[in-house]
Amino acid sequence: MTASPGSEAQTSQESSLFEAAIGRYQQGAPAAEVIDDFIAITRQQPNQSAGWTCLAWLLLLENQPIDALKAAKAAVRLNPQDPQARINLSLAMLETGAKGVREHIEMVQRVLVMAPEMAEELQESMADGLRRKPGWQAMDKVRDWLAL
Repeated sequence: MTASPGSEAQTSQESSLFEAAIGRYQQGAPAAEVIDDFIAITRQQPNQSAGWTCLAWLLLLENQPIDALKAAKAAVRLNPQDPQARINLSLAMLETGAKGVREHIEMVQRVLVMAPEMAEELQESMADGLRRKPGWQAMDKVRDWLAL
């Protein structure tokens, strides 16, 4: 899971909750242990795309694709250029059988052409997903489509 609060306006308390939750996840906390933090973050700041992106990722890891689809749609609506949000949406769509995945994969490919430095971050995120959820078929498909 890679996301940063970016330039979105936040109070220091909200920012510290986000940073603390990200930190716990990156230190190896199970996804289930930080989901509630990101639910709280998205309730406090419903217009913060990074919170929705992280929530979608955690829900995907916890095999909650319908809720992940809702969170990923919110993240993409708030920040259509975020490749991680688009990947999460693609994964949720694959997991739920929704149509339209190609459009999101193509958007990620376009972003990577314009900002190739983002590829490493996305590779790390995908590797993290496969470590935490071995045999994740939807992730294997997305990774192959993106050739990452």
